[in-house]
Amino acid sequence: MTNPLYWLVTITDRRSTDAFLALYESYGVRVSLRTVGAGTAVQEMLATLGLEKSEKAVLFAIITADTWPKIQKALRRQMRIDVPGTGIAFIIPVSSMGGKRALQFLTEHQTFTRMEESTLKDTRYELLLVIANQGYTGSIMDAARAEGAGGGTVLHAKGTGMEGAARFLGVDLVNEKEMVFIVARSSEKNQIMKAIMAGADPKAGAIVFSLPVTDTAGLRLLDEDETEVV
Repeated sequence: MTNPLYWLVTITDRRSTDAFLALYESYGVRVSLRTVGAGTAVQEMLATLGLEKSEKAVLFAIITADTWPKIQKALRRQMRIDVPGTGIAFIIPVSSMGGKRALQFLTEHQTFTRMEESTLKDTRYELLLVIANQGYTGSIMDAARAEGAGGGTVLHAKGTGMEGAARFLGVDLVNEKEMVFIVARSSEKNQIMKAIMAGADPKAGAIVFSLPVTDTAGLRLLDEDETEVV
């Protein structure tokens, strides 16, 4: 019986970080990376999800398929993640991991089964990841919202190998980068991605790609809205 790996991403208010970390630790899940982001959602989406314009904690962890249902239930019952203002969590399939030691470290208290690389289809949500020069988030989100995106979370980072990337991509890239995470319905993914590439400031040097989101917690109101539309 297979037990594949997933990338668990949690976005919540920074004040709740310790509570989420304690919850994950109680289930043997190691949070391998934590950083901060800034909410960009428009007021209508802020009212729906309760993710006000403040600093966010963004937590990354590796989790198995067997562990996720337990974590999902705990997020809803203990953290009350479906209540607006608490946050969102979603998982993304991991098709490969570099290095046996890293894999063992990240899954220390979880059992897992290696699987061949695969591409998942027919998922309800997609994670759109945009990497761009710092300072152009506004034009990126304006383009995304024009095609139905509710909002995103911005992470600051430093790029490496920019000289080679600039020659390959044919755009002026700088070391200071911004990553924009946008969770969108799969049916809206293509038009949002096209809008970002066409509508973002050319100086942003934006690169966008998507990853399948296989399950969620904290998007209950979006699910209900989707049902009403259908």
